[in-house]
Amino acid sequence: MGKVYLVGAGPGDPQLLTLRAYRLLQTADAVLYDALVSDEILELIPPSAERIFVGKRCGNHYKTQDEINRLIYRYSLLYPKVVRLKGGDPFLFGRGGEELLFLAERGVEVEVVPGISSVFGAAASAGIPLTLRGVSSSLLVVSGHRLEGIDWKTLASAETLVFLMGIGNRREIARRLIGAGRSPDEGVAFVENATTPLERRVYATLKEVAENPPEVGTPALFIVGSVVDVGIKTSFGKPLNLPTGGEMKRDI
Repeated sequence: MGKVYLVGAGPGDPQLLTLRAYRLLQTADAVLYDALVSDEILELIPPSAERIFVGKRCGNHYKTQDEINRLIYRYSLLYPKVVRLKGGDPFLFGRGGEELLFLAERGVEVEVVPGISSVFGAAASAGIPLTLRGVSSSLLVVSGHRLEGIDWKTLASAETLVFLMGIGNRREIARRLIGAGRSPDEGVAFVENATTPLERRVYATLKEVAENPPEVGTPALFIVGSVVDVGIKTSFGKPLNLPTGGEMKRDI
């Protein structure tokens, strides 16, 4: 039986891989990878290694999670070094915990290799500090995929909010935050395809997103809070009262 490595691929740019992830990819016998892993990162895998696509994106699941779990286990019986490669970090909304438990219950040795989450990678790329002295001392990271059962009052009390997988629900998220007491004038940033040449940033207010949400593609990070103003200032080099609804592409 081989060893399985649950590896985070980071937010997109191959230069943001950890050194451990880079070395594992170059020596892997088999790699099971997600849809958000870039072609540039996949090119690091040697031709001798088997590549298995197991991507899930925007409700379009190539394989169910149960099928993925069983595939990883099957390959651990075939090869000594199996890499399960995930976008971002494997333990932040990446279902890495489920895979770890499944494999551990079957006696498979597993090593977790953390990656830079898109939460931090996208915000940093856009020049948005998720915490900032005198502006934000709390951060709440939320899945925007399902909105029922969420304590919106608690969410509204966090100084900085980051939603993953929330682009399709951005209008309803904004409406519920306003309904829970969040200011309609608060800044919102969407960071699309972060850290890649296709990166795009869109700025708005909660009110604008609730009434007429801007066009945003996936994958994208959805950030709410006063720290968004810093991103606007550093992106455009203009005062913080820059009109919202602006967008820009990142210079690579």
